[in-house]
Amino acid sequence: MEINERGFSNKALEDFALIDQAVQAKDQQAYASLMKRYKKAVYFMILKMIRNADDAEDLTMEAFAKAFKNLDRFKKDYTFSTWLFRIATNNTIDFIRKKKLKTMSLNNTLTDDGGNSVNIDVEDDDNNPQDEFIKSQRIEMVRIFVDKLPAKYRKLVQLRYFDELSYEEIAQELEKPLGTVKAQLHRSRELLYEIASGKEKHI
Repeated sequence: MEINERGFSNKALEDFALIDQAVQAKDQQAYASLMKRYKKAVYFMILKMIRNADDAEDLTMEAFAKAFKNLDRFKKDYTFSTWLFRIATNNTIDFIRKKKLKTMSLNNTLTDDGGNSVNIDVEDDDNNPQDEFIKSQRIEMVRIFVDKLPAKYRKLVQLRYFDELSYEEIAQELEKPLGTVKAQLHRSRELLYEIASGKEKHI
């Protein structure tokens, strides 16, 4: 990996340029490029933590939505991948605490795209006021994007994210086949990715 005089790889510098385009020029393609670069890595990192593909997809969407919403606050003191992975990790830990999931991978140290260690610090399973604040901020952040969804998908996302129903419960609630619910929620996530990338005008 080639490192420049500032100590960042060429890929990290390319990320910085994309961030400038996204924030300063409101370049939608820059958001999309950042997501394309890291979506798979973030997804598999989360999947390693929770070992559930559906939840990993949901949490990947949330991580990018939160990162893009706060992109103007990003400081170039470290790489974008380190910042993004930390957002994704903290969001997933919040989810794990809430669901009280147990997984051995929480004892591992993960490595971000730049080879830097991202430590996971899980204290106890009891929510404290800080956890509740983080949770409320996360829900509010996602709701901003959900409100822009077409009506047919908004109800599905409401049941999944805010009412916290399982896929089976949603299928029962809406009287739809489980496969249909999963397919429509997958499409909902795709639309949310597009909205988070600034492409809502195409929806």
